[in-house]
Amino acid sequence: MSIFSKCGVIAGSLFTFSIGLASGTASAAPTVTVAGYGGALQDALNSTLWQPAAQQAGVELRTDSHDGQPAVRLQVQSGKPAWDVIHIGANDCAVLSRQNLLEPLDYSVINAKGIPEQARGKDWIATNSYSVVMGWRTSKFQEGPKNWQEFWDVKKFPGRRALSVAPDEMLEIALLADGVPRDKLYPLDTDRALKSLEKIKPYVSVWWTSGAQSSQLIKDGEVDLIAIWSSRVDSVIKDNAQVAYTFNDGLLGYGCMAILKGSRQVAGAQKLIAGVVSPAIQARIPAMMGYYGPTNTLAFDQPGITADQLAQSNMAPANREKQALMDAQWWGAHMADVQEDYKELIAQ
Repeated sequence: MSIFSKCGVIAGSLFTFSIGLASGTASAAPTVTVAGYGGALQDALNSTLWQPAAQQAGVELRTDSHDGQPAVRLQVQSGKPAWDVIHIGANDCAVLSRQNLLEPLDYSVINAKGIPEQARGKDWIATNSYSVVMGWRTSKFQEGPKNWQEFWDVKKFPGRRALSVAPDEMLEIALLADGVPRDKLYPLDTDRALKSLEKIKPYVSVWWTSGAQSSQLIKDGEVDLIAIWSSRVDSVIKDNAQVAYTFNDGLLGYGCMAILKGSRQVAGAQKLIAGVVSPAIQARIPAMMGYYGPTNTLAFDQPGITADQLAQSNMAPANREKQALMDAQWWGAHMADVQEDYKELIAQ
């Protein structure tokens, strides 16, 4: 989840400039480097959130890319990280936090009002939301499943299915399929989730490993039903594929930002993140990244969001109430324990 780009703001009048020359020093905006996953999402995050936040904070923005937690650990362990801020999945943020690799956030600088408690920690905060939804081929089903219990119902909805190779998100939907209420998911009953997955496993044709693969599977009709990120299925529908999805029984997850321990620009990074999560900048997401949503619920109180944008945003109140909120802190504490059991289930 990230982007490449530069944006700088150096403010100063001729008067202050001449004072700087007289004293032998010229003031310059600090440079804050943000690293994310690269690609189209990073480009969108850059133009939608990071650039305007950098301008507001009075910092120059540089961007780079990383390939996940191992790269972040190496940066911190070097003692001189080249990145100040990372954008990564909230579950990853929770893991890195437990490993003491992140700087504390200053919530006197960062106003967290409007950010759900599950979407922030002492040293990370969610900046954008995504949804895990059920998608289906409309050429196969005139009406798709309304919840995960129906997705699991192979008699009512016969066909080839696809699930993710990663346990986070899949354990939650397995529990929803087994009848666990959305507000009672955590702490996850992993044994019950794995048993639920065992029931659907014979009908899972593909365990997808990337968002690109998931969208291609449903677009090409290689599977009939899929658990997929809303951003990925939305792009498929815009390509006129015979595909539909619903936010009903969806699962809300987050991308987050955090400051790497050892950053030399902690103060500037705090201001940058404060801007990213502010309601005014978060309100840009429905218009510019309609397949994602803001994490700050106060964004919807800002002017300029149209009725169509509101209807399509996964975090709009009407869509939010249909979905369960992921608990990144739970995954931060249990990811390592769950991964092996999940891999074993897939391999059987």
